[in-house]
Amino acid sequence: MTTQPIMGPNASRKVPADSLRGLCGGALHVAGDPVYDVARVPWNAAVDQRPAAVAYPASAAEVADVVRSVRRAGLRVAPQGTGHNPRPLGALDDVVLLRTAAMQGVTVDPVARTARVGAGVLWQDAVEAAAEHDLAALHGSSPDVGVVGYSLGGGIGWYARQLGMQANHVTAIECVTADGDLVRADAEHETDLFWALRGGGGNFGIVTAMEFSLHEVGRPYAGMMIWDVTHARQVIERWTKWAVCTPDEATTALRILSISPLADLPELRGRHLVVIDGAVVGDLDDAVAVLEPLRELGPEVDTFAPTDPASLTRMHMDPERPTAFVSGASMLTELPDEGIEALLSVAGAGSGSSLPLAAELRQLGGALDRPHPGAGAMPRLHGQFSFFCGAPILEPAAASAAAADVDRTVEALVPWANGHFLNLTEAQVDPRAAYGADAWARLCAIRAAVDPDGVFLANHAVPTGLQIAPDLPHQR
Repeated sequence: MTTQPIMGPNASRKVPADSLRGLCGGALHVAGDPVYDVARVPWNAAVDQRPAAVAYPASAAEVADVVRSVRRAGLRVAPQGTGHNPRPLGALDDVVLLRTAAMQGVTVDPVARTARVGAGVLWQDAVEAAAEHDLAALHGSSPDVGVVGYSLGGGIGWYARQLGMQANHVTAIECVTADGDLVRADAEHETDLFWALRGGGGNFGIVTAMEFSLHEVGRPYAGMMIWDVTHARQVIERWTKWAVCTPDEATTALRILSISPLADLPELRGRHLVVIDGAVVGDLDDAVAVLEPLRELGPEVDTFAPTDPASLTRMHMDPERPTAFVSGASMLTELPDEGIEALLSVAGAGSGSSLPLAAELRQLGGALDRPHPGAGAMPRLHGQFSFFCGAPILEPAAASAAAADVDRTVEALVPWANGHFLNLTEAQVDPRAAYGADAWARLCAIRAAVDPDGVFLANHAVPTGLQIAPDLPHQR
């Protein structure tokens, strides 16, 4: 069921720019200022964000100043790092967009095997800092996604089936509350807030720093296998059966992928492909054996090899600069033969789809489907696969066709869908479908306690009270 997100109690209203000038010592950029039109653009450039103002605080103290000033003005504040998932925010007429990019810094404690990052740190910087000590972080598939937003929403990457979600490896969070106070939340302090932040997104405070565990993974056996799309049915059938019984040490994804004629890949330009990429952690001989059922299909390209962990952030070839695109996503309980047929009908050879980016299945299970000790609001993910599809919008005239293809592709898999994984959901969906009923009730209660006036606006909003409709779906 798709609905508008539940917003805070402040109805969206247009705020005159002149009334905002002077807030926070003049640190806000409002419409008409030279910086405003640059500052408001998110990573997904297809989303035309027009907030009441944009703030770029450089410290926790400056964040607290922004929150207190915005609250006094009767407005809301929306924290945003890179802006990879901005569409669900909706209208921002009465919202100050707080960009965290200026809050940098990565510190690694190799003895404790932990890292501390500022709110604006990107994954590539954290991964490289950890690699200097032969340690790895639970990053995702892109080097320029922010650590904080990824972690607050759950976070699944190339070690997820062995180690679980990044959110449940976060050990401490420093954030500014709706009252403008800086607090530290961990297993012993502000424990309800700590629970809610790890999986509940940006509804409960503005994170200024985060600490999380690092891991020893050696040299993962990582890479990709590529086939022409004419082999899609055979490859998908083999991979989906292999994925649900493979050891936890393997985490992979499968994409039906169209390569642009302009791509920096001469041998693959303009082609329609099936790609499996991922990583296997552990003994090399065991890793080779794990992938043998896929190799039997004779990939045209096979790059799997012992790999430097720091290079895994770029293995998936995600875009590394702001891009205009539209996407859709869902969780899948399973993908039987009927589901494979449905996917091929909308994204396979001869489907007529304009999707030049990807229709992607990510392998779940393993540690992702087992409750993590001391987990936060999202202790596990139910389902065999996470599905994502996206299309870049190369010119404005193509936006409607791209959106229609995405909607058609997601709709084709609805019979096997089971809720949402919000990190990958850039649409206005009812967020309670991502949680169990008990977790959702606790999230609402904590939001009501820490932000009763709805000062904070998150891209997937938790309401400020217990407003649970029994007929709405929950993740089973």
